[in-house]
Amino acid sequence: MPDSAARSRVLVVDDTRFDREIAREAVGDAAEVVCCASAEDALAALALAPADLVLSDLQLPGLSGSELLERVRRDHPGTDVILITAHASVDSAIAALRMGAADYVTKPVRPDDLGRLVRRTLERRRLAAENVHLRDLLATVEDCRLLSASLDAAEIHGVALDVLLTRLRRRRGIAVFHRGPSLATDDVACRGYGDADRLRAALASDKPIDVESIEHADLTTSGPLHDALRSAGLAPQQLLVVPIHGRAAEGGVLILPEDDQPFRPAELEIARLVATHAQVAVQNAERYHQAKERAFVDDVTGVYNARYLFTALDHEIRRAERYGSSLALLFLDVDRFKLVNDHHGHLVGSRTLRRLAEVLTGCIRQVDTLARYGGDEFTILLVDTGLEPGLAVAERIRASVAESRFESRAREPLSITVSVGVSAFPTHGATAEGLLDLADKAMYRAKSLGRDRTCSASDL
Repeated sequence: MPDSAARSRVLVVDDTRFDREIAREAVGDAAEVVCCASAEDALAALALAPADLVLSDLQLPGLSGSELLERVRRDHPGTDVILITAHASVDSAIAALRMGAADYVTKPVRPDDLGRLVRRTLERRRLAAENVHLRDLLATVEDCRLLSASLDAAEIHGVALDVLLTRLRRRRGIAVFHRGPSLATDDVACRGYGDADRLRAALASDKPIDVESIEHADLTTSGPLHDALRSAGLAPQQLLVVPIHGRAAEGGVLILPEDDQPFRPAELEIARLVATHAQVAVQNAERYHQAKERAFVDDVTGVYNARYLFTALDHEIRRAERYGSSLALLFLDVDRFKLVNDHHGHLVGSRTLRRLAEVLTGCIRQVDTLARYGGDEFTILLVDTGLEPGLAVAERIRASVAESRFESRAREPLSITVSVGVSAFPTHGATAEGLLDLADKAMYRAKSLGRDRTCSASDL
Protein backbone atom coordinates (compact mmCIF):
# COMPACT_ATOMS: atom_id res chain seq x y z
CA MET A 1 0.00 0.00 0.00
CA PRO A 2 1.08 3.65 -0.22
CA ASP A 3 3.11 5.25 2.50
CA SER A 4 0.44 4.82 5.18
CA ALA A 5 3.04 4.73 7.94
CA ALA A 6 4.07 8.35 7.20
CA ARG A 7 2.12 10.88 9.27
CA SER A 8 0.16 13.52 7.35
CA ARG A 9 1.55 17.06 7.40
CA VAL A 10 -0.70 20.15 7.51
CA LEU A 11 0.37 23.77 7.11
CA VAL A 12 -1.82 26.32 8.93
CA VAL A 13 -1.40 29.79 7.36
CA ASP A 14 -2.90 32.80 9.18
CA ASP A 15 -1.49 36.16 10.21
CA THR A 16 -3.35 35.99 13.55
CA ARG A 17 -1.74 33.83 16.20
CA PHE A 18 -5.06 33.17 17.92
CA ASP A 19 -6.60 31.80 14.72
CA ARG A 20 -3.52 29.66 14.09
CA GLU A 21 -3.85 28.09 17.53
CA ILE A 22 -7.56 27.42 17.01
CA ALA A 23 -6.73 25.65 13.74
CA ARG A 24 -3.91 23.69 15.38
CA GLU A 25 -6.25 22.54 18.12
CA ALA A 26 -8.92 21.60 15.56
CA VAL A 27 -6.51 19.40 13.61
CA GLY A 28 -5.39 17.77 16.85
CA ASP A 29 -3.55 14.49 16.42
CA ALA A 30 -4.87 13.88 12.90
CA ALA A 31 -1.65 15.25 11.44
CA GLU A 32 1.60 17.04 12.16
CA VAL A 33 0.82 20.78 12.16
CA VAL A 34 3.22 23.51 11.02
CA CYS A 35 2.03 27.11 11.60
CA CYS A 36 2.97 29.93 9.23
CA ALA A 37 2.17 33.64 9.59
CA SER A 38 2.20 34.42 5.85
CA ALA A 39 1.91 32.84 2.43
CA GLU A 40 5.62 33.46 1.91
CA ASP A 41 6.43 31.47 5.09
CA ALA A 42 4.17 28.65 3.87
CA LEU A 43 5.94 28.46 0.48
CA ALA A 44 9.29 28.35 2.29
CA ALA A 45 8.02 25.51 4.51
CA LEU A 46 6.79 23.61 1.43
CA ALA A 47 10.19 24.03 -0.18
CA LEU A 48 11.76 22.29 2.83
CA ALA A 49 9.28 19.40 3.07
CA PRO A 50 6.06 18.47 1.25
CA ALA A 51 2.68 18.77 2.95
CA ASP A 52 -0.60 16.95 2.43
CA LEU A 53 -2.79 19.96 3.18
CA VAL A 54 -2.51 23.73 3.42
CA LEU A 55 -5.17 25.36 5.63
CA SER A 56 -4.98 29.08 4.77
CA ASP A 57 -6.84 32.29 5.53
CA LEU A 58 -8.00 33.99 2.35
CA GLN A 59 -6.94 37.46 3.55
CA LEU A 60 -3.19 37.59 4.24
CA PRO A 61 -0.52 40.29 4.24
CA GLY A 62 1.65 40.04 1.15
CA LEU A 63 0.50 37.20 -1.06
CA SER A 64 -3.21 36.50 -0.56
CA GLY A 65 -4.74 33.09 0.07
CA SER A 66 -5.85 32.92 -3.57
CA GLU A 67 -2.33 33.68 -4.77
CA LEU A 68 -0.96 31.07 -2.37
CA LEU A 69 -3.43 28.57 -3.81
CA GLU A 70 -2.24 29.37 -7.32
CA ARG A 71 1.42 28.89 -6.33
CA VAL A 72 0.72 25.63 -4.50
CA ARG A 73 -1.25 24.27 -7.45
CA ARG A 74 1.62 25.17 -9.77
CA ASP A 75 4.66 24.19 -7.68
CA HIS A 76 3.21 21.50 -5.36
CA PRO A 77 0.38 19.82 -7.31
CA GLY A 78 0.14 16.96 -4.83
CA THR A 79 -0.89 19.27 -1.97
CA ASP A 80 -4.54 20.11 -1.19
CA VAL A 81 -5.63 23.57 -0.05
CA ILE A 82 -8.58 24.55 2.20
CA LEU A 83 -9.34 28.27 2.39
CA ILE A 84 -10.77 30.04 5.45
CA THR A 85 -12.80 33.12 4.63
CA ALA A 86 -15.04 35.75 6.23
CA HIS A 87 -18.74 35.85 5.26
CA ALA A 88 -18.10 38.84 3.02
CA SER A 89 -15.67 36.84 0.92
CA VAL A 90 -17.73 33.76 0.15
CA ASP A 91 -17.74 34.64 -3.52
CA SER A 92 -13.94 34.73 -3.46
CA ALA A 93 -13.86 31.33 -1.78
CA ILE A 94 -16.16 29.87 -4.40
CA ALA A 95 -13.89 31.31 -7.06
CA ALA A 96 -10.98 29.64 -5.28
CA LEU A 97 -12.80 26.30 -5.45
CA ARG A 98 -13.01 26.79 -9.19
CA MET A 99 -9.25 27.38 -9.14
CA GLY A 100 -8.72 24.02 -7.47
CA ALA A 101 -9.11 24.43 -3.71
CA ALA A 102 -10.21 21.23 -1.97
CA ASP A 103 -12.79 23.04 0.18
CA TYR A 104 -13.42 26.21 2.19
CA VAL A 105 -14.72 27.15 5.63
CA THR A 106 -16.13 30.46 6.86
CA LYS A 107 -15.28 32.48 9.92
CA PRO A 108 -15.88 32.37 12.77
CA VAL A 109 -14.34 28.93 12.67
CA ARG A 110 -15.92 26.19 14.79
CA PRO A 111 -13.04 23.89 15.81
CA ASP A 112 -15.18 20.74 15.60
CA ASP A 113 -16.34 21.54 12.07
CA LEU A 114 -12.82 22.42 10.97
CA GLY A 115 -11.43 19.22 12.50
CA ARG A 116 -14.01 17.08 10.66
CA LEU A 117 -13.26 18.88 7.40
CA VAL A 118 -9.50 18.32 7.77
CA ARG A 119 -9.97 14.66 8.65
CA ARG A 120 -12.38 14.16 5.74
CA THR A 121 -9.91 15.79 3.34
CA LEU A 122 -6.99 13.71 4.62
CA GLU A 123 -9.08 10.51 4.40
CA ARG A 124 -10.07 11.39 0.84
CA ARG A 125 -6.40 11.88 0.01
CA ARG A 126 -5.52 8.53 1.57
CA LEU A 127 -8.20 6.71 -0.43
CA ALA A 128 -7.14 8.48 -3.62
CA ALA A 129 -3.51 7.49 -2.98
CA GLU A 130 -4.60 3.90 -2.39
CA ASN A 131 -6.51 3.92 -5.65
CA VAL A 132 -3.50 5.30 -7.50
CA HIS A 133 -1.31 2.65 -5.91
CA LEU A 134 -3.75 -0.12 -6.78
CA ARG A 135 -3.81 1.11 -10.37
CA ASP A 136 0.01 1.06 -10.33
CA LEU A 137 -0.03 -2.53 -9.06
CA LEU A 138 -2.52 -3.58 -11.74
CA ALA A 139 -0.44 -1.86 -14.41
CA THR A 140 2.65 -3.61 -13.03
CA VAL A 141 0.93 -6.99 -13.25
CA GLU A 142 -0.07 -6.20 -16.84
CA ASP A 143 3.51 -5.20 -17.73
CA CYS A 144 4.83 -8.37 -16.09
CA ARG A 145 2.97 -10.42 -18.71
CA LEU A 146 5.97 -9.67 -20.93
CA LEU A 147 8.09 -11.85 -18.62
CA SER A 148 6.10 -15.00 -19.36
CA ALA A 149 6.79 -14.62 -23.08
CA SER A 150 10.49 -15.41 -22.64
CA LEU A 151 12.14 -18.77 -21.93
CA ASP A 152 15.64 -17.32 -21.59
CA ALA A 153 16.56 -16.55 -17.98
CA ALA A 154 19.08 -13.82 -18.90
CA GLU A 155 16.50 -12.10 -21.13
CA ILE A 156 13.91 -12.30 -18.33
CA HIS A 157 16.21 -10.32 -16.04
CA GLY A 158 16.58 -7.58 -18.67
CA VAL A 159 12.83 -7.40 -19.24
CA ALA A 160 12.19 -7.31 -15.48
CA LEU A 161 14.60 -4.40 -15.18
CA ASP A 162 12.76 -2.49 -17.93
CA VAL A 163 9.39 -3.15 -16.26
CA LEU A 164 10.67 -2.01 -12.88
CA LEU A 165 12.22 1.18 -14.24
CA THR A 166 9.00 1.99 -16.11
CA ARG A 167 6.71 1.41 -13.12
CA LEU A 168 8.94 3.34 -10.70
CA ARG A 169 9.51 6.11 -13.28
CA ARG A 170 13.24 5.88 -12.86
CA ARG A 171 16.00 6.12 -15.42
CA ARG A 172 18.98 4.05 -14.25
CA GLY A 173 19.28 0.40 -13.30
CA ILE A 174 21.32 -2.78 -13.65
CA ALA A 175 20.37 -6.44 -14.04
CA VAL A 176 22.97 -9.06 -13.08
CA PHE A 177 22.34 -12.67 -14.07
CA HIS A 178 24.28 -15.86 -13.32
CA ARG A 179 23.86 -19.55 -13.96
CA GLY A 180 25.67 -22.68 -12.82
CA PRO A 181 26.80 -23.89 -9.41
CA SER A 182 29.69 -21.42 -9.24
CA LEU A 183 27.21 -18.51 -9.41
CA ALA A 184 29.73 -16.55 -11.47
CA THR A 185 28.22 -13.62 -13.32
CA ASP A 186 27.21 -14.52 -16.88
CA ASP A 187 25.39 -11.42 -18.07
CA VAL A 188 24.97 -7.77 -17.06
CA ALA A 189 22.34 -5.45 -18.54
CA CYS A 190 22.62 -1.69 -17.93
CA ARG A 191 20.07 1.06 -18.47
CA GLY A 192 20.78 4.80 -18.28
CA TYR A 193 24.54 4.59 -17.74
CA GLY A 194 26.92 6.32 -20.13
CA ASP A 195 29.94 4.10 -19.43
CA ALA A 196 28.08 0.78 -19.47
CA ASP A 197 31.16 -1.25 -20.51
CA ARG A 198 33.08 -0.17 -17.44
CA LEU A 199 30.12 -1.02 -15.25
CA ARG A 200 29.77 -4.46 -16.83
CA ALA A 201 33.47 -5.11 -16.29
CA ALA A 202 33.12 -4.24 -12.59
CA LEU A 203 30.11 -6.56 -12.12
CA ALA A 204 30.95 -9.38 -14.56
CA SER A 205 33.67 -10.94 -12.46
CA ASP A 206 34.37 -14.41 -11.15
CA LYS A 207 33.49 -13.28 -7.63
CA PRO A 208 29.94 -14.52 -7.04
CA ILE A 209 27.10 -12.28 -5.96
CA ASP A 210 25.39 -13.99 -3.04
CA VAL A 211 21.80 -13.62 -4.22
CA GLU A 212 20.59 -16.26 -1.75
CA SER A 213 21.48 -13.95 1.14
CA ILE A 214 18.98 -11.35 -0.17
CA GLU A 215 15.54 -12.66 0.78
CA HIS A 216 13.42 -9.93 -0.77
CA ALA A 217 13.59 -6.50 -2.37
CA ASP A 218 15.27 -4.16 0.08
CA LEU A 219 17.31 -0.98 0.40
CA THR A 220 21.03 -1.29 1.11
CA THR A 221 23.69 1.26 2.00
CA SER A 222 26.78 -0.98 1.89
CA GLY A 223 28.01 -4.36 0.72
CA PRO A 224 29.64 -6.07 -2.30
CA LEU A 225 27.33 -4.36 -4.81
CA HIS A 226 28.24 -0.94 -3.47
CA ASP A 227 31.93 -1.90 -3.63
CA ALA A 228 31.59 -3.06 -7.25
CA LEU A 229 29.83 0.15 -8.27
CA ARG A 230 32.44 2.26 -6.53
CA SER A 231 35.16 0.43 -8.47
CA ALA A 232 33.34 1.55 -11.63
CA GLY A 233 33.47 5.19 -10.51
CA LEU A 234 29.98 5.36 -9.01
CA ALA A 235 29.13 6.21 -5.42
CA PRO A 236 25.47 5.40 -4.73
CA GLN A 237 24.24 6.35 -1.27
CA GLN A 238 21.44 3.78 -1.32
CA LEU A 239 20.49 0.92 -3.64
CA LEU A 240 17.20 -0.83 -4.24
CA VAL A 241 18.25 -4.47 -4.56
CA VAL A 242 15.70 -6.91 -6.00
CA PRO A 243 16.73 -10.60 -6.03
CA ILE A 244 15.26 -13.07 -8.52
CA HIS A 245 15.68 -16.67 -7.40
CA GLY A 246 15.41 -19.70 -9.66
CA ARG A 247 14.73 -23.24 -8.50
CA ALA A 248 18.19 -24.40 -9.57
CA ALA A 249 21.42 -22.40 -9.67
CA GLU A 250 20.16 -19.75 -12.05
CA GLY A 251 19.33 -16.40 -10.54
CA GLY A 252 20.23 -12.76 -10.42
CA VAL A 253 19.51 -9.36 -9.00
CA LEU A 254 18.10 -6.03 -10.17
CA ILE A 255 19.87 -2.94 -8.85
CA LEU A 256 18.46 0.60 -8.88
CA PRO A 257 20.39 3.56 -7.42
CA GLU A 258 18.47 6.06 -5.34
CA ASP A 259 19.92 9.06 -7.24
CA ASP A 260 18.09 12.29 -6.30
CA GLN A 261 14.71 10.65 -5.70
CA PRO A 262 14.38 8.78 -2.38
CA PHE A 263 12.65 5.40 -2.55
CA ARG A 264 9.16 5.19 -1.06
CA PRO A 265 7.57 2.14 0.63
CA ALA A 266 5.09 1.88 -2.25
CA GLU A 267 8.01 1.45 -4.65
CA LEU A 268 9.32 -1.44 -2.59
CA GLU A 269 5.96 -3.16 -2.92
CA ILE A 270 6.03 -2.73 -6.70
CA ALA A 271 9.61 -4.04 -6.79
CA ARG A 272 8.59 -7.15 -4.84
CA LEU A 273 5.68 -7.70 -7.21
CA VAL A 274 8.00 -7.53 -10.23
CA ALA A 275 10.43 -9.91 -8.48
CA THR A 276 7.64 -12.42 -7.83
CA HIS A 277 6.57 -12.47 -11.49
CA ALA A 278 10.18 -12.58 -12.71
CA GLN A 279 10.95 -15.46 -10.36
CA VAL A 280 8.02 -17.47 -11.72
CA ALA A 281 9.19 -16.72 -15.28
CA VAL A 282 12.77 -17.83 -14.48
CA GLN A 283 11.52 -21.05 -12.89
CA ASN A 284 9.32 -21.76 -15.93
CA ALA A 285 12.35 -21.19 -18.16
CA GLU A 286 14.37 -23.59 -16.02
CA ARG A 287 11.69 -26.29 -16.29
CA TYR A 288 11.49 -25.79 -20.05
CA HIS A 289 15.25 -26.13 -20.52
CA GLN A 290 15.42 -29.13 -18.19
CA ALA A 291 12.70 -30.85 -20.20
CA LYS A 292 14.44 -29.89 -23.43
CA GLU A 293 17.74 -31.22 -22.14
CA ARG A 294 16.14 -34.51 -21.08
CA ALA A 295 14.92 -34.87 -24.65
CA PHE A 296 18.58 -34.62 -25.75
CA VAL A 297 20.01 -37.04 -23.16
CA ASP A 298 20.39 -40.78 -23.54
CA ASP A 299 18.58 -42.66 -20.77
CA VAL A 300 21.12 -45.48 -20.45
CA THR A 301 24.43 -43.60 -20.43
CA GLY A 302 23.44 -40.10 -19.34
CA VAL A 303 25.35 -38.51 -22.25
CA TYR A 304 23.77 -36.69 -25.20
CA ASN A 305 21.84 -38.60 -27.85
CA ALA A 306 21.99 -38.49 -31.66
CA ARG A 307 19.34 -35.76 -31.84
CA TYR A 308 21.58 -33.42 -29.87
CA LEU A 309 24.64 -34.48 -31.85
CA PHE A 310 23.13 -33.30 -35.13
CA THR A 311 22.17 -29.96 -33.57
CA ALA A 312 25.63 -29.44 -32.04
CA LEU A 313 27.43 -30.58 -35.20
CA ASP A 314 25.49 -28.15 -37.41
CA HIS A 315 26.18 -25.33 -34.97
CA GLU A 316 29.91 -26.07 -34.71
CA ILE A 317 30.31 -26.38 -38.49
CA ARG A 318 28.76 -22.93 -38.93
CA ARG A 319 31.01 -21.54 -36.22
CA ALA A 320 34.10 -23.13 -37.78
CA GLU A 321 33.18 -21.67 -41.17
CA ARG A 322 32.70 -18.23 -39.65
CA TYR A 323 35.99 -18.19 -37.76
CA GLY A 324 38.07 -20.32 -40.14
CA SER A 325 38.69 -23.00 -37.51
CA SER A 326 38.54 -26.78 -37.74
CA LEU A 327 36.86 -29.66 -35.92
CA ALA A 328 37.25 -33.41 -35.71
CA LEU A 329 34.52 -36.05 -35.49
CA LEU A 330 35.16 -39.45 -33.89
CA PHE A 331 32.86 -42.43 -34.50
CA LEU A 332 33.36 -45.31 -32.02
CA ASP A 333 31.91 -48.79 -31.94
CA VAL A 334 32.43 -51.39 -29.21
CA ASP A 335 34.04 -54.50 -30.68
CA ARG A 336 31.92 -57.64 -30.43
CA PHE A 337 29.50 -56.02 -27.98
CA LYS A 338 26.83 -58.59 -28.84
CA LEU A 339 28.95 -61.17 -27.00
CA VAL A 340 28.77 -59.05 -23.84
CA ASN A 341 24.98 -59.11 -23.93
CA ASP A 342 24.86 -62.82 -24.83
CA HIS A 343 27.31 -63.99 -22.15
CA HIS A 344 26.57 -61.55 -19.32
CA GLY A 345 23.05 -60.31 -19.97
CA HIS A 346 21.59 -56.99 -21.03
CA LEU A 347 21.83 -55.51 -17.52
CA VAL A 348 25.62 -55.92 -17.57
CA GLY A 349 25.59 -54.64 -21.15
CA SER A 350 23.83 -51.45 -20.09
CA ARG A 351 26.23 -50.99 -17.16
CA THR A 352 29.14 -51.48 -19.53
CA LEU A 353 27.86 -48.75 -21.83
CA ARG A 354 27.34 -46.43 -18.87
CA ARG A 355 30.88 -47.10 -17.62
CA LEU A 356 32.25 -46.66 -21.15
CA ALA A 357 30.57 -43.22 -21.32
CA GLU A 358 32.40 -42.29 -18.10
CA VAL A 359 35.74 -43.39 -19.57
CA LEU A 360 35.12 -41.42 -22.75
CA THR A 361 34.10 -38.33 -20.79
CA GLY A 362 37.37 -38.48 -18.89
CA CYS A 363 39.33 -38.44 -22.17
CA ILE A 364 37.85 -35.22 -23.64
CA ARG A 365 37.46 -31.55 -22.75
CA GLN A 366 34.34 -29.88 -21.38
CA VAL A 367 33.93 -27.98 -24.64
CA ASP A 368 33.77 -31.24 -26.62
CA THR A 369 30.52 -33.15 -27.19
CA LEU A 370 30.04 -36.85 -26.40
CA ALA A 371 26.88 -38.53 -27.68
CA ARG A 372 25.55 -42.07 -27.87
CA TYR A 373 24.71 -42.48 -31.54
CA GLY A 374 22.77 -45.70 -31.05
CA GLY A 375 23.31 -49.21 -29.70
CA ASP A 376 27.00 -49.52 -28.86
CA GLU A 377 28.07 -46.63 -31.08
CA PHE A 378 29.32 -43.29 -29.74
CA THR A 379 30.38 -40.07 -31.40
CA ILE A 380 32.69 -37.37 -30.10
CA LEU A 381 32.84 -33.85 -31.54
CA LEU A 382 36.17 -32.14 -30.90
CA VAL A 383 35.96 -28.37 -31.46
CA ASP A 384 38.94 -26.33 -32.71
CA THR A 385 40.72 -29.60 -33.49
CA GLY A 386 42.25 -30.65 -36.81
CA LEU A 387 42.64 -34.14 -38.26
CA GLU A 388 46.02 -35.05 -36.74
CA PRO A 389 45.18 -33.87 -33.19
CA GLY A 390 41.83 -35.66 -33.60
CA LEU A 391 43.58 -38.91 -34.49
CA ALA A 392 45.81 -38.49 -31.42
CA VAL A 393 42.76 -38.08 -29.17
CA ALA A 394 41.11 -41.10 -30.82
CA GLU A 395 44.18 -43.23 -30.18
CA ARG A 396 44.30 -42.08 -26.55
CA ILE A 397 40.64 -43.00 -26.16
CA ARG A 398 41.18 -46.42 -27.76
CA ALA A 399 44.07 -47.16 -25.37
CA SER A 400 42.14 -45.92 -22.31
CA VAL A 401 39.17 -48.15 -23.10
CA ALA A 402 41.42 -51.17 -23.63
CA GLU A 403 43.10 -50.58 -20.25
CA SER A 404 39.81 -50.06 -18.36
CA ARG A 405 37.92 -52.82 -16.57
CA PHE A 406 34.15 -53.22 -16.61
CA GLU A 407 31.71 -55.01 -14.33
CA SER A 408 30.66 -58.54 -15.28
CA ARG A 409 28.67 -61.41 -13.79
CA ALA A 410 31.86 -63.43 -13.43
CA ARG A 411 34.53 -62.95 -10.81
CA GLU A 412 36.93 -61.45 -13.29
CA PRO A 413 36.13 -57.96 -14.61
CA LEU A 414 35.21 -57.51 -18.23
CA SER A 415 37.53 -56.00 -20.86
CA ILE A 416 36.34 -54.40 -24.07
CA THR A 417 37.91 -52.63 -27.02
CA VAL A 418 36.66 -50.05 -29.49
CA SER A 419 37.25 -49.29 -33.14
CA VAL A 420 37.40 -45.59 -33.98
CA GLY A 421 36.93 -43.70 -37.23
CA VAL A 422 37.96 -40.04 -37.56
CA SER A 423 36.86 -37.37 -40.04
CA ALA A 424 37.59 -33.64 -39.94
CA PHE A 425 36.20 -30.32 -41.10
CA PRO A 426 37.10 -28.90 -43.58
CA THR A 427 39.42 -31.71 -44.70
CA HIS A 428 36.71 -34.29 -45.38
CA GLY A 429 33.60 -32.21 -45.93
CA ALA A 430 31.44 -29.30 -44.84
CA THR A 431 28.17 -31.01 -43.83
CA ALA A 432 27.14 -32.94 -40.76
CA GLU A 433 25.89 -35.88 -42.85
CA GLY A 434 29.09 -36.04 -44.88
CA LEU A 435 31.39 -35.97 -41.85
CA LEU A 436 29.33 -38.62 -40.02
CA ASP A 437 29.26 -40.86 -43.07
CA LEU A 438 33.04 -40.71 -43.56
CA ALA A 439 33.77 -41.21 -39.84
CA ASP A 440 31.40 -44.21 -39.84
CA LYS A 441 33.13 -45.71 -42.89
CA ALA A 442 36.55 -45.15 -41.31
CA MET A 443 35.31 -46.94 -38.18
CA TYR A 444 34.22 -49.95 -40.27
CA ARG A 445 37.60 -49.94 -41.97
CA ALA A 446 39.20 -50.15 -38.51
CA LYS A 447 37.03 -53.19 -37.76
CA SER A 448 37.95 -54.81 -41.07
CA LEU A 449 41.63 -54.37 -40.23
CA GLY A 450 41.28 -56.37 -37.01
CA ARG A 451 39.37 -54.11 -34.56
CA ASP A 452 40.82 -52.24 -31.56
CA ARG A 453 42.35 -49.60 -33.77
CA THR A 454 41.90 -46.09 -35.18
CA CYS A 455 41.44 -45.16 -38.82
CA SER A 456 41.25 -41.83 -40.63
CA ALA A 457 38.72 -40.94 -43.32
CA SER A 458 41.77 -40.00 -45.41
CA ASP A 459 42.60 -43.75 -45.64
CA LEU A 460 39.35 -44.61 -47.39
